[in-house]
Amino acid sequence: MTQSPMWKELTAAEIRALAAADATVLLPVASMEQHGPHLAVGVDTVLCEGVCRLAAEAVQGEMPVIVAPTLWCGMAEHHMAFGGTFTFDIPTYRAVLLAFLKSIERHGFKKVLIVNGHGGNISALAAFLPDFAVETGLKVRATTYFELAQPGIDTVLEDQERIRHACEGETSLMMALAPDLVRHDKLPEAVGPTHSTPRPLGVARFRSYKSFSDTGVVGDARRASREKGERLAVVCRDAIVGVLKDAEAWA
Repeated sequence: MTQSPMWKELTAAEIRALAAADATVLLPVASMEQHGPHLAVGVDTVLCEGVCRLAAEAVQGEMPVIVAPTLWCGMAEHHMAFGGTFTFDIPTYRAVLLAFLKSIERHGFKKVLIVNGHGGNISALAAFLPDFAVETGLKVRATTYFELAQPGIDTVLEDQERIRHACEGETSLMMALAPDLVRHDKLPEAVGPTHSTPRPLGVARFRSYKSFSDTGVVGDARRASREKGERLAVVCRDAIVGVLKDAEAWA
């Protein structure tokens, strides 16, 4: 019987053995937030952990990899107006992530790939990386799986070139990885603007999703399908595997 790559499904002794074997830790970080009328609020967490698991399973027998428990809360103030959402502030998010990393380090692991599944976390993670490099002895790398896999995602989707929010892409992935969490009867309502509101070049601002999307959707989920989701899952899996196997990424 093949051993699970999931930290939460292993014994302490099995985890110690993986650390001794110099396993790479995949640390999924995501969010718990509204995803329109048709998707459960756990979308980012379900999908991020799901693609990490697929990647770890894909390399079993080639290299040791373990998927740490998913940090299911992130930076999601922009979704709070719709309800159903949890959010951190910046100091709390940094502190929790650092605590996760220090725990991983204390168990003897040396390499961690933070795999992000929520757009609102991207800027914070980039800002934290220098601190994590200084405050731990780990090789910490970070990526957002749907940005990493963007070239392949573009070949699967019909109405959009990239993952947006509760859209053709995310809905398709949920149909493939967690179909019971899709409310198919609500799909006719699951449409929103094509893009979030543009801003002048070089000018940053905060806007609630409620200010530009009545449904909480950016994109059109009506074009989603399980078949697209299965193809997207493979593309995302392979992108993560590529980083795991890339010696230059860990140099």
